[in-house]
Amino acid sequence: YMTDTYSTIVASTWTQALRPPEKMPEAADVVIIGGGIVGVSTAWFLARQGVQVVLCEKGHIAGEQSGRNWGWVRVQGRDVREIPMMLESLRIWDQLEQDTGEDVGFVRRGCLFTAGSDKEMRSFDNWIAVAADYGIESRLLSATELKKLVPGSALKRAGAVYTESDGRAEPHKAAPAIARAAQRAGATILTSCAVRGLETSGGAVSAVVTEHGTISAPTVLCAAGAWSSMFCRSLGVGVPQLKVRGTVARTAPCANVLEGNLFDERLGIRRRQDGGLTLAHGTVLQHPITPSTFRWGFKFIPALMQELKVLRLSLGKEFFEEWRQPATWDLDAVTPFEKTRVLNPEPSAKVLRGIRKNLDIMFPQLADTPIVESWAGMVETSPDVVPMIGPVEGKPGFYIATGFSGHGFGLGPGAGKAIAGMLTNTDTGIDIAPLRLGRFFDGSPIKPQSTI
Repeated sequence: YMTDTYSTIVASTWTQALRPPEKMPEAADVVIIGGGIVGVSTAWFLARQGVQVVLCEKGHIAGEQSGRNWGWVRVQGRDVREIPMMLESLRIWDQLEQDTGEDVGFVRRGCLFTAGSDKEMRSFDNWIAVAADYGIESRLLSATELKKLVPGSALKRAGAVYTESDGRAEPHKAAPAIARAAQRAGATILTSCAVRGLETSGGAVSAVVTEHGTISAPTVLCAAGAWSSMFCRSLGVGVPQLKVRGTVARTAPCANVLEGNLFDERLGIRRRQDGGLTLAHGTVLQHPITPSTFRWGFKFIPALMQELKVLRLSLGKEFFEEWRQPATWDLDAVTPFEKTRVLNPEPSAKVLRGIRKNLDIMFPQLADTPIVESWAGMVETSPDVVPMIGPVEGKPGFYIATGFSGHGFGLGPGAGKAIAGMLTNTDTGIDIAPLRLGRFFDGSPIKPQSTI
């Protein structure tokens, strides 16, 4: 079921030895908390603008969701609030290999969402209309056209929606490559360096306190993924965020049954650069219930109603682990961030069995292709399934970029450009106003338009 030869290609980002900083900078223009793709992309854009930026990551670059995701880079099916940023992101992805001098596995090979019935096909009409507004060439495929595009599949589907310009890339390569490019541009990237809290002066942010010392800075960005809500809560800032566990697997190199990405009720599938496939279950999202579920649950009702068919709730150790977490802590002692350097959930054996079974049903010719690696990740989601980006009211100099809801990998480079623009007050042409944190607290209706 698992073979050792390939078994750590993906996990290499989070199983390596920790590398604490050799020396600490005393000051920066901007400190970024979190070394996922959004944090490193922001650091890269800032450094290229000549901003003195320091990024602090408690574990590894791309050690959590940025290195564990499906590797899809898609605009298809997105919430309209994300589309301008995503289109810019695709343009950046196109140039990324050239701009970083490193291969990140990015190619545009298209994205397919299949439909099991004519009714489901009609549900794609809304996206086709949105796509037309933005000049995105999405189209509906008949069952026959789908067969041609995915040869050898045993799928009996009514058809699909297809966006040929969507892409895919390799998560274990992309964020680390962007981090190295940021360093070459002048950014300081610190790993194994947890930020414990902030210092303020006259009510405004003046420094971050890390486990290795204090860095003075007038501007701080929290891009800490699944940890953002907890960090912000310790500052008295409410960030509605819940975690969903996703189990993912990959196969050995196999017959070329698909060039791009395909989402079906059975599986989410992406062709990999190494000739294998990255696989996830099409209809299982696991949410471990925690005290946060009760704290923010009301705001998540619209999203929960939308995901009811795929959501699996569980009550277990996660509840008690979070229950025991302090809400605040001393900045001169070990904090929860050092106690758990890397959020590394176990993949679900049941979901993996489902993935294997569904792969064999969809592509009988792959029945002998082994699954060689599996892993799980915690996706942090917001109540309307789009990110929260912007300044935090009442905390001058403090900004957040979190709640990417499983879309962060594709959006990362575009988000980095938009956030760098926000922090330096330069116009990037990407409107982030609809993504402000305050939308969850000012009575705006919470309306998810897309899914996790």
